[in-house]
Amino acid sequence: MKGSWDDGLDPLSALRDGDPGRFEAFVRSETGSFVGFFLRQGAERAEAEDLTQEVFLRLFRSAKQYDARDRFGAFTWRVARNAWIDRNRRRVLRGEGGEDEDGRFGGDVPDDHEGVLDGLERNEEVGKVHGALAKLSQSHRLVFELGVVQELPYATISDMLEVPVGTIKSRMFHAVRRLRELLGEDES
Repeated sequence: MKGSWDDGLDPLSALRDGDPGRFEAFVRSETGSFVGFFLRQGAERAEAEDLTQEVFLRLFRSAKQYDARDRFGAFTWRVARNAWIDRNRRRVLRGEGGEDEDGRFGGDVPDDHEGVLDGLERNEEVGKVHGALAKLSQSHRLVFELGVVQELPYATISDMLEVPVGTIKSRMFHAVRRLRELLGEDES
């Protein structure tokens, strides 16, 4: 996330208290972060934008019941993760593909990203990295995305995914090791 929304009055607390301004600022600021997250998980651009809207709608609807005990950042990424999981469950129910034996959901990371990633996609190395990321299991790709791309601390990822910090560290270790193998940089 671009800003720290955990300090002071978080956007959902403000919204619950009748001040939508902070939530609106959050939506404007973080739309790109969520769209990028869904693109890197394997969604196509239109679907990533739809999922981002779904995340904001879920957050908006949960404002009245929201309990500010948890860190807002971890809570929002948990909502995004759940939106992604729900999307994949719907795909499986419609027969559009599902999770394979490695825990990956059907489909590769699309090659036709628009916007910010357009210039990067032309770079051959970035294409290799996207291909390698698509080969990671869903749990490893998610931890890598949150830890490396979103730069969230392990404790926040642990809260978000509701697994111990040790599991997060293990998944990150295995994700990095697998990426090195896939990219031909195995240092063994």
